Amino acid sequence: MQTPPTNSFWQFDANHWFQQLNSSEKGLSQKEADNLLHQSGQLSPNKSVFKKEALLLIGQFTNPLMLLLIGAVIISAFLGDTSDVFIILFIVLSTGLLSFFQERNAGRVVEKLQSMISLKSLVLRDGQPQEIISTNIVAGDVLLFKAGDMIPADCLLIEANELNANEASLTGESYPVRKEAGILDEHTELAKRTNCLWEGANIVSGNAKALVIHTGANTIFGSIAQSATTSVETTFEKGIKDFGYFLMKITLVLSVFILVVNLLNDKSVIESALFALALAVGMAPELLPAIATIAMSAGAKRMLAKKVIVKKLASIQNLGEVSLLCTDKTGTITEGSITVAGLVDGFGQESEFVKDLAYWNAIFETGYANPIDDALKTLTLTTKTVPKKIGEVPYDFIRKRLSIAIQTDSEKLLVIKGAYTQTLSICSTVKTSNGTIEDLASHRAAIEDRFEQFGINGLRAIGICYKNIETDTISKADENEMTFAGFVLFEDPIKVGIIDTIHELNKLQVGLKIITGDNKNVAKSIALKIGIQNPVVMTGQELFNTSPEALRQLVKKTHIFAEVEPQQKERIIQALRKTYTVAYIGDGINDVSAITAADVGISVENAVDVAREAADFVLMEKNLMVLVDGIKEGRKTFANTLKYIYISTGSTFGNMCSVAAASLILPFLPMLPKQILLTNFITDFPYLTIASDNVDEEQLEKPGKWNLKLIRSYMVVFGIHSSLFDIITFLTLLFLLKVKETEFQTAWFIESILSELCILFIIRTHKNFFKSRPNKYLFILSILGLVMAVGLPYTPFAAEVGLYPLPMLNLGAMLLIVAAYIITADLLKVWFFKKYQKK
Repeated sequence: MQTPPTNSFWQFDANHWFQQLNSSEKGLSQKEADNLLHQSGQLSPNKSVFKKEALLLIGQFTNPLMLLLIGAVIISAFLGDTSDVFIILFIVLSTGLLSFFQERNAGRVVEKLQSMISLKSLVLRDGQPQEIISTNIVAGDVLLFKAGDMIPADCLLIEANELNANEASLTGESYPVRKEAGILDEHTELAKRTNCLWEGANIVSGNAKALVIHTGANTIFGSIAQSATTSVETTFEKGIKDFGYFLMKITLVLSVFILVVNLLNDKSVIESALFALALAVGMAPELLPAIATIAMSAGAKRMLAKKVIVKKLASIQNLGEVSLLCTDKTGTITEGSITVAGLVDGFGQESEFVKDLAYWNAIFETGYANPIDDALKTLTLTTKTVPKKIGEVPYDFIRKRLSIAIQTDSEKLLVIKGAYTQTLSICSTVKTSNGTIEDLASHRAAIEDRFEQFGINGLRAIGICYKNIETDTISKADENEMTFAGFVLFEDPIKVGIIDTIHELNKLQVGLKIITGDNKNVAKSIALKIGIQNPVVMTGQELFNTSPEALRQLVKKTHIFAEVEPQQKERIIQALRKTYTVAYIGDGINDVSAITAADVGISVENAVDVAREAADFVLMEKNLMVLVDGIKEGRKTFANTLKYIYISTGSTFGNMCSVAAASLILPFLPMLPKQILLTNFITDFPYLTIASDNVDEEQLEKPGKWNLKLIRSYMVVFGIHSSLFDIITFLTLLFLLKVKETEFQTAWFIESILSELCILFIIRTHKNFFKSRPNKYLFILSILGLVMAVGLPYTPFAAEVGLYPLPMLNLGAMLLIVAAYIITADLLKVWFFKKYQKK
């Protein structure tokens, strides 16, 4: 029998596909799954790793400037000038390998982080449910789903219970789609294939069992991802890119101009071309992408040590910009260890009956794991007989209720617990303290007052109700004419040290706002306990009645948003982003839209799949102090990347411009091409350690912001300053010391390296350089570079790179000029940043 095409699998039932895929309701065996994985090549990643690293290595030598330089060197060799070929190629190869090893290590850090937060799915293997990494799922596997799960493959439903899925990533339709097992016509459109689950979608409510039909690139989501692999640039990435293009344009224009003028002055074509290209390589910010990547991966590694997993590397810069943190209170402001504080009837009296109902409802819940049910499962009942579960309508964020049908020895009951308002709304009667059933209307006001008082006392109250039923099946339609049994009360104490943590956030100029679905009185009680004086609270209802223009102003003054719906969280975040750079912490299905809407989305390790998938960062523990450390690391990464930019725009750019200008006046080249490349090579070593340099506390106190205008101002001021000292060097060598060609080139080589390395210590801090301690590797490599620059002319192979031993007078003059350069640059820098900070 020929296997039918699987691209219209919804037209057949599950039994058909069990046969085609050699599977069953119990799923595949582990051996069968491993064989299928081997056949697909998913268990042999070594080849792809080698290919990836080979491409990274080749990429170090494929930028246009580097290719032109290598080409010019090869042409030079063919024309008979072989003296410089091996030296230049050695320098180019060494520089490329240096960048490759740094970027490869950075990439491995990212891969390690990704593996720590791999999406996992519950699958039946050998008939037993087990959690596996989603990429190891194969066609024929049987998956078990509950609310909050991401769907890792295209599946056909075997069975479903009140199942709703969000397919917005595929269809654009934000409202959840109801799903059920069945057979559909072959030509049914995507949005109406209700018997299928698609990769990239997620379960909003209910639970299900489904058969995997397609995985990886064969899924609808996989084919879309392959044809549209686009990623959104962060502000910092765009700034880096624009800045790189800006410098590249200047570099290319200047290089072409130098080449033309040197050719007009009858200088050698090959020598002039090599000089222009070496100059372009020296001026181009070729390390900028590597520095940014290394700085971010180093930051990610440090953040991991502080229990923050970075999911999207580029988001580290965004974390440094955060000026407002929004969070739910549970687990961040409070301990997150919910305990049962009371089980009372509608009149405030302790009730064993309410205790029984709450316990039974919790232990039979299968749709959505949560701390409330976990707390209720620890209760000890006086009744020893356990009823039998006969039905369930899982919790969802529209009804905000969980319905469980049970059968005791004497009766069948429908037991519902959930948000107080949503539970009371389906009740028509109330059970009194003496056991009688009375009409709810006459007691409603007293019950409402009691609920309000619980909130004022800082207790979270949910409602519980019940009714007798006759059938063995239940649905949402049965949730009516219920009897209100009472309240389940919970308390969640304030987290130890939270007031100090909030103080630390304030020191970083990061504000805090609480967004919660809890009762406004509970939220206000929490706010008072953490030191917010006269807290301003806005409820979900007030939010609903507020215009977008008014909300933009009101959110600034509001401390707590209480009783909010999931979709309202997104609206609050969008309004706050008009004024702040916003981070949002969430761990539930109801937080996903807010996580996505925020500038920085944060989740926690034990969050539902869909929340972790949407986040930029995952906290290994739900603790705001962990996030304080993360924000500092983000700002440190931002500051260290800027250091390299300042050096590129100041000393390096100024030096190369001066060399270019000198070449127009002098009858010889001020520096040989190989000397320019050697300068670049020697300074690259300490420059790469900038990524892990120490950062002054003062620079961590404010959110980092990308400011191209500031960088341009800096470039003009320090470029002129650098060029001024180059002119002094030029005049000293030519007219005061009256040196010849080789001595001139050697002196300028030494002065260029010394000034570029010394400026690193000036620029790395906004204070006087002697008041800030650099990273030890930066210090050691810079000293080695200084020694190498001064010592090279006195080595046996100096002549190979065109260097000549300088007389002590000439060397002393260069050192004196560099000392004056350092002192004046330090004073200029302090003045520049003070002026900028005042603005």
